[in-house]
Amino acid sequence: MSTQTRGFITILTGLYSFQDCIHFLAAIRKFHQEPIIILIDQVPRVLYPFLKAFKNVILKPAPTNENTVLASRQAKLALYAASEFDKTIYLDSDICLLSEINDVFEYLDEYDFLLTEDVQPSILKATNLLRGKQEDLLPNVLPILQSIGLPLEADSVQYNGGFMAFRKTEVTKVFFEEFERYFEIVKNNQDKLLLKDQGAFASAIASVRPYMKILPPTYNYLSKWQDAYNIQDQIKVLHCTYPYRPQYAKNITRSFYTRVFDRFAKVFLPNQVTNPWRTK
Repeated sequence: MSTQTRGFITILTGLYSFQDCIHFLAAIRKFHQEPIIILIDQVPRVLYPFLKAFKNVILKPAPTNENTVLASRQAKLALYAASEFDKTIYLDSDICLLSEINDVFEYLDEYDFLLTEDVQPSILKATNLLRGKQEDLLPNVLPILQSIGLPLEADSVQYNGGFMAFRKTEVTKVFFEEFERYFEIVKNNQDKLLLKDQGAFASAIASVRPYMKILPPTYNYLSKWQDAYNIQDQIKVLHCTYPYRPQYAKNITRSFYTRVFDRFAKVFLPNQVTNPWRTK
């Protein structure tokens, strides 16, 4: 029986997340030695050596777009095609591992997909996907999503796409094809919807129904929403959501290299909090 390949993949579109990505790589390398693919766009090649300083890092071009937020969404649609592995763990580049996660790779012996639910999983309450005042939108979330052609129902679940693991199967391939198709619907209805991928992701899950396992929030702990959790177990994956940066969250990534790089970043890199594409 041949040994299955496994590795990590992340997305880096633009300089606003570059410092995050350095700490992401440092955290992965603290616990894992598998290859890491970075789908990259709008980063000057002169900065590539800072990423390649970590062993076994593979840089691949991401779908390009002037809007770095849209580019990152489009890159997420391309994860299946970009992965070179039988088993792939995708993590947003603002994530910091706090322990090894070999069990995630092992779960992929049985499941096609591993996910975590969003902090607010009910699609009925997913006002975060819509344009307008959230308090006014609450009664109309599902009708609006259904009106544009998303196959969602009252019991549909919103997942957080910052963490996912998948294996190369025909079902997973179809899932990403459907994910892309539904995101195109989201993109074409920007008068009603924000440029987010959760609605399209939930729609692809609802239509394809891959054999999947839902992991607890310890595998995708959103630091911004820490008051919403009641967690007793060890946090394994710390998702340092904007504007809470991973390099200030834990000392996991602290090294001579990252200390020097952080000083460089303050002078030469734009501040993530001031990213103008987040308001468009």
